[in-house]
Amino acid sequence: MSAQVTRIDAIRYARHERTAEANFAAPVDDHDVPMPLDYFVWAIHREGAPPVIVDTGFGEAAAMARGRIITRPVVEGLRAAGIDHLLVEDVILTHLHYDHAGGLSTFPNARFHVQDAEMAFATGRQVCDPGVRAPFDGEPVAQLVRKVYADHVVFHDGDAQFAPGIRLALCPGHTAGLMAVVCDTARGPVVLASDAAHLYANITRAIPFPIFVDEGDYAAAQARVMELAGGSLDHVIPGHDPLVLAAFPTENDIARVDLPPHRPLAELL
Repeated sequence: MSAQVTRIDAIRYARHERTAEANFAAPVDDHDVPMPLDYFVWAIHREGAPPVIVDTGFGEAAAMARGRIITRPVVEGLRAAGIDHLLVEDVILTHLHYDHAGGLSTFPNARFHVQDAEMAFATGRQVCDPGVRAPFDGEPVAQLVRKVYADHVVFHDGDAQFAPGIRLALCPGHTAGLMAVVCDTARGPVVLASDAAHLYANITRAIPFPIFVDEGDYAAAQARVMELAGGSLDHVIPGHDPLVLAAFPTENDIARVDLPPHRPLAELL
């Protein structure tokens, strides 16, 4: 059976310059080496159906507050991928941190898909702790609550078949309800891991990114991502790795991750 997913775009919209020590929860030898983060939204194109958007990105206010650089607004990146944000019907929110769910207003006509556990955590007593709530922005979470009352939110409880060729896989650890998105493509499964792995190096070094709610769950989530990808790094797309643009066929800051990388990722790390 041919794949229902015809193309997957990783669309970069922002960047943060930093060194390696900021990306690992344990000391690393190359702590002072530049290791920037890129910020992406993803577009899953399907035959005979509108594209599905994964995550929303954030806007200029959040970028200024957090010292991030917007390289191109999300709306412009979507337009470069041939997508009208006003026509998007479904947005999968992998989790509710500011950089993944900070742009709900970009998609006024969409349904937003989120895990029960993620919404419960982001609106529960846990975020009374300033350290826990630091990666969240309150206004986007409040917007999502309002969208619940407007019947624009679809809740998922664990793994789910989202659509032909698209599956949701619960991978908690970084957050309480993070979910990866598994796409069946012509080259096999492609796993949009989101922040189950910020960087390929978080997987290969087996050191978590320093933001998580449960370290054991985080490790299990990375193992599950690799299992879903058939054990191949080439089939994993991390949430923030500049290697995505370097390794996959790329034009105009949009990487075609449904296509194989130029070289095996293991050789590039």
